[in-house]
Amino acid sequence: MTRRTADSRSPRTPLSRERVLHAAVSLADESGLEALSMRKLGEAVGVEAMSLYSHVANKDDLLDGMIDVVFGEIDLPSGEDDWKTAMRQRAISVRRALSRHRWAIGLMESRTSPGPATLRHHDTVIGCLRNAGFSVELTAHAFSALDSYIYGFALQERSLPFDTPDETAELAQAILTQFGPDDYPHLAELTTERVLRPGYDYGDEFEFGLDLILDGLERTSAGTGD
Repeated sequence: MTRRTADSRSPRTPLSRERVLHAAVSLADESGLEALSMRKLGEAVGVEAMSLYSHVANKDDLLDGMIDVVFGEIDLPSGEDDWKTAMRQRAISVRRALSRHRWAIGLMESRTSPGPATLRHHDTVIGCLRNAGFSVELTAHAFSALDSYIYGFALQERSLPFDTPDETAELAQAILTQFGPDDYPHLAELTTERVLRPGYDYGDEFEFGLDLILDGLERTSAGTGD
């Protein structure tokens, strides 16, 4: 009689839609969305690609679910905070989620079949603004302005040719050496007095711009009585 060895395989974790979606997100994080295929996803979860279709209908359904996973990671506005604090924290949380999942930038609002986390997120943001006294019109303006800024900043960050403050300074210094100080005096001044200063991090610009938008919305709301 054959005796079972001590290193026998443990039972395989049952496949589920949630497991498939999280595996897909991990693959996209590692290699980019263009490298994601059903074959590679099947290998990641230990099944044949055809088995995945019991949990996702097709590639579009997979992408819808992946975006919903990202929305699920974003902190929802708290009912305990004032609207301005809540919107600020939510914006910072969105940017952090996009920094973890750069492939999702540009896709967050593109899905025609949004999942429950996506819908819950939007409903909560709208509810936060409406409960603060914003009219429906101003709520629409605020949501659009904030998301355009958040996604736009994230897209710009992704396209920059540097990732760290040291890389930023190194590139800026290299560019400066290619021309004289009088060739482009304003660019040279900003680079020298701002970018090359110790501790400069381009990412810090995000919260400055965010606060400008929030302050503007606050003034608009007070001025219109919304």
